[in-house]
Amino acid sequence: MGEKSTNEKELKLQKKLSPVSVWALALGCIVGGSAFVMPANTFLVKAGPLGTAIAMSVAALIMIVIAFNYHFMINRYPIAGGEFTYTNVAFGGKQAFICSWFLGLSYLSLVALNATALAFVLRNLITYFEFGFHYVVAGYDIYFGEILLAVFALVFLGILSICGVQFTGIFQTILVFSLVGGVFVVLGASVVDPSVKAANILPLFNPEVKPLAGILGVVAVAPWAFVGFDTIPQAAEEFRFSAKKTRRIMVLSVLFGGAVYVIINTVTAVVVPAGYSSWVEYLRDLPNLSGLMALPTFHAAYQLLGKTGLFFIGIAVVAACLSGIVGFYMATSRLLYSMAKESVIPGWFGRLHPKYKTPANAILFVLLVSLVAPFFGRTAILWIVDMASIGAAIGYGYTSAAAFVFAKQEKNKGIMVTGVLGTLMSVMFAVLLLVPIPFFNCSLGRESYICLLAWVVLGLVFYLKTRGLRAEALPEQAENAEA
Repeated sequence: MGEKSTNEKELKLQKKLSPVSVWALALGCIVGGSAFVMPANTFLVKAGPLGTAIAMSVAALIMIVIAFNYHFMINRYPIAGGEFTYTNVAFGGKQAFICSWFLGLSYLSLVALNATALAFVLRNLITYFEFGFHYVVAGYDIYFGEILLAVFALVFLGILSICGVQFTGIFQTILVFSLVGGVFVVLGASVVDPSVKAANILPLFNPEVKPLAGILGVVAVAPWAFVGFDTIPQAAEEFRFSAKKTRRIMVLSVLFGGAVYVIINTVTAVVVPAGYSSWVEYLRDLPNLSGLMALPTFHAAYQLLGKTGLFFIGIAVVAACLSGIVGFYMATSRLLYSMAKESVIPGWFGRLHPKYKTPANAILFVLLVSLVAPFFGRTAILWIVDMASIGAAIGYGYTSAAAFVFAKQEKNKGIMVTGVLGTLMSVMFAVLLLVPIPFFNCSLGRESYICLLAWVVLGLVFYLKTRGLRAEALPEQAENAEA
């Protein structure tokens, strides 16, 4: 019995992550595959090119303020778990469970989102995936081939995530440099191409949406757009460097992420296909288009550089999808691992692989839940964005509030200010997402509410079961103490 206990104590997360690997982890999570799809169905539609640039700048500034709160807390508690640990020490176990369960929804849903986006994009770029049985969900045809692709990506990267954090960090870094490189190649082509004129960006806002409403509609999805920098504290126990470096890493990941969003959105707007007078007319006709024409960002790359452009944008989007899956596998599993170690969810989630020292059971859970999304195809993307946004907003809010509590004890006025601002901004995000406000038109859709309710019920089951197990363990502990 004693030997078993000793072996369990020896199983610890390994310190293998370099600063570059952690930056790649964050940026790879921020810019997922859906970033290349969102200009056509969210950003340009709501705010237009200038409105999106303004919204992303505002959102990045808000995220940097919140990042200061994360940096403050990471230096106090440089261990796996991040938001769960911060909320637990500041507000107790119940609040920590609520925070972490919803944040877990955000992280887990983005594993599924990137797998679904990968299948959707490659199906339109490479029609070979349109084979096997198919069916229709919300007017969208789903083929066995694209399901198979998404499932394969989830399984392969799940196994990779179990096999060790060092190799995962190297793989993530390669993916992120491929992502950034592909985006900047397309940007460079748009700058030197004589057919791309500054006038193409007009109108600056979508004429069918009031500018302020459009900007706020894009700002409302900022928790989804920038969720990723906050994955850094989840891996804090695996840093091989000082936690003091995390502020610079988080700020750089937010700035790079915001720049990539603005670049993708602007290039999509200024490269207008032949036969259309503006990006507005092109997007209006989008429901009637198929193939490459149905993917404005990809068509822009093709129009600029032909097949070479498709190659580079394809590399970028595949890298974005894969890096998002890898990054959120890591973040979700470490969050569940830390929750299990504190006995707020079943201990099964906290078991480390005996050879690779990774939370293998937690990764398997994320894999199994994520396998549902590919069966809903493109329609799942917007549902998942909504859920990820609310989960991230809750995590930001609790972390900012915890930072304020400890900053007040230490009389750190700077973090007290950022703590209050971060908490207020997070509440604003939650209100915009949960409360239907016609003017803003950015609240959750019906399907997202259903998925959110299902997650709440699942969390309640886990919480009650774990509390029951703890209650059963108390008499045994008392008997052992008496013996």
